[in-house]
Amino acid sequence: MDLFKDTLRGLDKIFRTDIKRPKVVLVTGPPGSLKSSFIYSLITKYLDGTDEFGMYTTLEETVSSHLTNMESLGIKLSMNMQITDFTDLRQESEDVDYTLFLERMIKHYKKVKGEKFSVFALDSLGALYSLMEGNKDMRKKMYHFFQVLRDLNLYSFIIMERSLDSESQLLGNEGFLADGIIFLGLKRKQGRLSRFIQIEKMRACNHSMEMHAVEVGEQGISILGPIFMD
Repeated sequence: MDLFKDTLRGLDKIFRTDIKRPKVVLVTGPPGSLKSSFIYSLITKYLDGTDEFGMYTTLEETVSSHLTNMESLGIKLSMNMQITDFTDLRQESEDVDYTLFLERMIKHYKKVKGEKFSVFALDSLGALYSLMEGNKDMRKKMYHFFQVLRDLNLYSFIIMERSLDSESQLLGNEGFLADGIIFLGLKRKQGRLSRFIQIEKMRACNHSMEMHAVEVGEQGISILGPIFMD
């Protein structure tokens, strides 16, 4: 089963070929652009169509809150996915190396699940940076962390907030370190706000770079045709 072409309805309009593991993909966009919902839905559809295992780590909210938000969009929990948050860890101690903790947790599941553990998502990089505020080696740690994800042969999705009009070049070192950048954006036209998806970068993959409309309906998230903005 292909990760992009066989999961969300309409994604095959964008991806002419699919990606292979390992890949580290940034998923960026402003608040309200469905970053978390898009990735969670993508992973759920993929895992439900395979016998593989995935892990979704949310630093923005609790597991129960995240699941409630996903269920409101009609996205059900996959039995092949482990969802974790850092709520208890943040309450226990402020002196924690969160990237090291993440790395050990991922390696644990890789040891237990083996090659069936194929997908990881972090929500979000900005939240991780805020937890590690003041750490001068943060960029070096992220380079190492991204490499660990590749060494473990994972599809990895890293969610990152981005202002409405920012270009991909403004993402800093992360944009250069990542294998792909998916931009989920918002556009206002004639007083109406609409959502779109645009693939700005995806190594070793043939894909469209046009904006495509995103819709949330009874069947969850769907990708519509290309849109043309003034």
